Amino acid sequence: MSTPVTTQAAKLRRNLGLWHVIIIGLAYIQPMTLLDTFGQVSDASHGHVPMSYIFALFAILLTSISYGNMIKAYPSSGSAYTYTQKSIHPAIGFMVGWSSWLDYLLSPMVNIVLAVIYLEALFPSINAWVWVVSLTALMTGVNIFGSKVVAYFNSWIVFVQLAIIAVFVWMTFNQLEAGRNADGLIDATNAYQLWSMTPFWNEMTQLSAVISGATILCFSFTGFDALSSLAEETKDAKNTLPKAIFLTALIAGIIFIISTYFMQIYFPGDALAYFGDAVAEGTQPDILKIVGGAVFQGWVLGFAIVTVMASGISAHAGVSRLMYVMGRDGVISKKIFGQISPKFFTPVNNIIIAGLVALTAGSVNLDAAVNMISFGALVAFAFVNLSVIAKYAIRDKRTKTAKELFHYVIVPVLGFITVAWMLHESEQQAFTLGLSWAAVGFVWLLIKTHGFKKPVPQYNEEDV
Repeated sequence: MSTPVTTQAAKLRRNLGLWHVIIIGLAYIQPMTLLDTFGQVSDASHGHVPMSYIFALFAILLTSISYGNMIKAYPSSGSAYTYTQKSIHPAIGFMVGWSSWLDYLLSPMVNIVLAVIYLEALFPSINAWVWVVSLTALMTGVNIFGSKVVAYFNSWIVFVQLAIIAVFVWMTFNQLEAGRNADGLIDATNAYQLWSMTPFWNEMTQLSAVISGATILCFSFTGFDALSSLAEETKDAKNTLPKAIFLTALIAGIIFIISTYFMQIYFPGDALAYFGDAVAEGTQPDILKIVGGAVFQGWVLGFAIVTVMASGISAHAGVSRLMYVMGRDGVISKKIFGQISPKFFTPVNNIIIAGLVALTAGSVNLDAAVNMISFGALVAFAFVNLSVIAKYAIRDKRTKTAKELFHYVIVPVLGFITVAWMLHESEQQAFTLGLSWAAVGFVWLLIKTHGFKKPVPQYNEEDV
């Protein structure tokens, strides 16, 4: 009598180490994005981009500690969705996951938008849809073959990005030291001298404007939280991911603040005067040409196309994992979203779906998409901080020592306050669209639970 063969559903493979994860995070963040958002944030912050980065980094580092604490409790690829579901309530977890879904789903598409902007600057005669289709196909194909391929693909791209930023900052510094900025010769009447606190704070600074800029800049940091979606593919996730998340945010923040300090001094006036409509469409091509000339612009834009693809590939990996966890739970179709390919060990269906969404890049405004992503990210950040309080301080009552009070009360409370402040300053259209998306999710949840008569579906590891 033959022994029956038992089959087990394919799962994600744990093959990522600390630097694999950090590289994926830095590629997702895409440090050169600071050139694209500079004009938009300079306009919103009234010329205080580095100060907006400092505020955003403060909020992000607090939230990264909260992410680390939640990963130790729930090392799942569901990220904020899973943390809220397990710590606060399954229904609230679904709503957070639904909001995060929009954030993650738009991120790969935004990277395609950026790549097309650069390609159109270099090859204006070629139809944009040629680039949209071919770049989406590349991004989808790389992701199908697995997260470690993503890490290897991104490693050299990240290091070259950092080298380009260093060269760009050096060129900017040299011009400033020679007494020139984008307006011409620098003299005693200029508001921004080479070594000055003016880009950070002065008598004209408006805190609300600085925070408005910081709200936009959450888009620049979205890679750090997406790393939590790799929990089921990371070796020793409970120890590795908290370190990787904090270090990714910190490294990126330092790069952003130093770079934009010199950029803000070089462009001291009204951003619209320097960049015009490009403020809302991405200012990297203009900044590169003004600082380094047409040849420098051409070389860097050529490589920037590769960098945004690296970021898009990482973003694509993140959204496919979130959809997989929500599908595995059964809150969205398990048959479509909750499957892992036994050949590639990746959620192929979700990768293809995210690729189809990325194809809309040919008809999307960058400014609106960035604000929408920032809104979705801020909602997730807020609830991760609340989840720490709910899990550790309230449920587990871990508030007996100063260390526990710091990690499980003070840090998440400060994190929540700074994130809520940025949400309050969010662009009105993004706020309205975000709430509309949430309303659609709430209706779906009502249908799924038969008006909350049935419990919200949750994944149970023991059932597999």
